This record gives sequence, structure tokens and C-alpha cells, in this order.
Amino acid sequence: MKPFNTIDLFAGAGGITEGFRQVGFNCLFANDFNENAVETFRLNHPKTWVTCGRVEDQEPSKIREKLGIGKGELDCMLGGPPCQGFSIYAPDRILEDPRNSMFRHYLRFIDEFAPKCILIENVPGMLSLGGGKVVDTILRELTNRGYKTSCKILLAAHYGVPQNRWRLIFLASRSPGLFHPDPTHYHDTRANFTGGASLTTRLKPMDALILKPGVTLRDAISDLPLIEAGGGEDVASYGRKRKFSKYAEELRENSEVLFNHTANKLSSINLERLSHIPPGGAWTDIPFELLPAGMKRARKSDHTKRYGRLTWDSLACTMLTKCDPHWGAVFHPEQLRTFSVRETARIQSFPDRYRFLGNKGSQFEQVGNAVPVLLAKAIANTMKAHLTLKTNTARATQNY
Repeated sequence: MKPFNTIDLFAGAGGITEGFRQVGFNCLFANDFNENAVETFRLNHPKTWVTCGRVEDQEPSKIREKLGIGKGELDCMLGGPPCQGFSIYAPDRILEDPRNSMFRHYLRFIDEFAPKCILIENVPGMLSLGGGKVVDTILRELTNRGYKTSCKILLAAHYGVPQNRWRLIFLASRSPGLFHPDPTHYHDTRANFTGGASLTTRLKPMDALILKPGVTLRDAISDLPLIEAGGGEDVASYGRKRKFSKYAEELRENSEVLFNHTANKLSSINLERLSHIPPGGAWTDIPFELLPAGMKRARKSDHTKRYGRLTWDSLACTMLTKCDPHWGAVFHPEQLRTFSVRETARIQSFPDRYRFLGNKGSQFEQVGNAVPVLLAKAIANTMKAHLTLKTNTARATQNY
């Protein structure tokens, strides 16, 4: 059987495409406006035709013609179009809001390619935009085009990702039977967003006997070489052999070199603050006189993740686009520094062979914006099973 084909819009550095690639999907075309992310995508997916530019400047008909595929032949369209419009006073005009132009252009590609399946991902906060009207609009637009559509909020940790990261996932197919993946790993955590509880999967204690144990920060990064704040190398060796977990072994994939294991510099004041924060601690452990001026006025119940230092046996917090202690819990459990680019990539379940280009700030941004690879892989597995079943059924019908 030929591999199933995808195109990836708003592709970023390619987290979704990498997850689908690991299941056997072939990405024909990808687009993003971020030059560094596009170069990263090209490096790691050299057989994919990748364009850099605004999605509104892309011509779906010309792209489909160049790819040489007929309308309705594409197996899956991937992507996460931003949707920012939120007026509850004109819900029927959501698509006219210029802030939602990205979704309109995503629909242009759907109309041109008529893919068999669709994946749209976004943050759970989309549920509250326009009082829920943005999500309703997406579901309506896909349904009007003949797709059977559903949405759920998935926790990356349920699929072997060592991170407390939630994503809103829309799945659509021209035929019924496409479902969201069931959890494979146990982790009992509360949603860190309002609304949408009915769309999440809440595991029960008994599930811990059935599912694999959740992957911890220790599993993810404890085997990586020691480096200092501002140190590390963009291309380095793994150094002396250290004991590593099954998760680390799988991400190493027999790699001989380690990419992007570099950490940001820390100011002297941040190094002093860090010296007071134990594993599991945060800004409330910093002596008052060392706190930033704004945080001296904060309540201890506020900003609980700022200047956070995680424990080895915990999940990482959601990886953000900046590895800045003022933003969240990014201090290493043992070393006096923040996470390296490679460590954040490990936490996002990128394999070690996956190299990020651009300056360090751009690399952190690319990693933070990505969908965790193993979450994408879990979705890809369900989509592959669905497409395979439909393909085999169609063949059996023709033979009959």
C-alpha cells in the first residue's frame, strides 16, 4: 500500500509532520511565514516542498496542480490556523473578522484539495472565543463541506509526552469512524484552563493498572551532558555514557551527535535568585529583597510557576516560546541554569536528530510553538487506521 499523503499549513518547525512521518505519512507540501522555522522544516524533511510566506499569498489551485494530485485525492490536511476573533455580538460574521483570516485561508485549501481527513489544532482557550462561537463556526464550516467532525481537548502526557500541555484537536473525515486516540500513559492532572471539561479525558485511579506510567522530567532529560548557564554547544557529543530511560533511548535513535544543547545566559541577580529555589520551588522561595519590583507586590498565590524549579519526578510545565524564568518554570532541577534548547525539544518529544536552525531565541520559539511529536503521532495512528480501513473497504467493494 502506498503511503498516505499530507500537506501541513502553519507548519512551524514541523512537529505535526514529524509525528505523522513516524507513522508512515508522506508530507507533500508545507507552508509557514517564519523563515527560521521553514529552514528547520526543510532540513528535517528534505523531500517536502516547503514555501515561506503568508498563507494568504499561497494559491491552492497552483499548489495542487504542481503536486499533480486530483481534487479529493489528498489523504490529510494538517495545521493550526490562529483564530483570534471573539465578538459575541455578531457570531454569524466571525469569518469576516480580519483576525480570523487565517482560518478563511485554511478553508480555501480545504475547498481546493477536498482532503479525505482534516486535523486542526489550537489552544483550549479557543473554546471561550466569542462565547464558543469560533469553535461552532469551525464545526459548522466543516460540516457544511460534508465532513463528519468532532473536537476534544487532549493532554500530551496521556500519550507519553513529559509535559502538562493541553491541545484542542479537531478531527474531520468525509466518512464516519475517525476518533481521537485513547490515552496510552497514565497521568492524573487537572486542566489548567476554564471550560471544556466535558471535552477532556479524565482518567481514573484504576487506569494506572492498565496504562503505561507517565513519562517524567527525569526520563526526558537526565541523561544529557552537564552544561552551565550561557554554555553548551550547538553540535556536541553525548559525553560519557550515562544511564538513560527508554524514552531517552527512543529519542536518541542511535544518534552520534547532540544538537542544540545550549542554554541562555543568566544575569547575576537571576543566578542569585536561583540559588535560593529548591526543586519544586518557585518565586516565593526567593528572599523578598531579591524579588523583581513588580513581584514584591504580588500575592503568594499568584504567578505560581514564575521562577519555578521543577522536580525530577514531575511533568514539565507547558513549554513556552521563551525560556525565561519570569515566564514560568524553566529552571533545571539540579544545575544552576534554565533548560537548553535540546531539553525543551526532548520535553516536546522531538528526536535528538531533529535540528533547529536560527538564533537561540528563534530555536526556543520554534520548539515552544510546536505540537508535541508523540501527541501528533498518536493522532496519526488513529488516522492511518481510519484511512486504511476505508481504502480496504473501497477495494473490496470494487472487487466484489
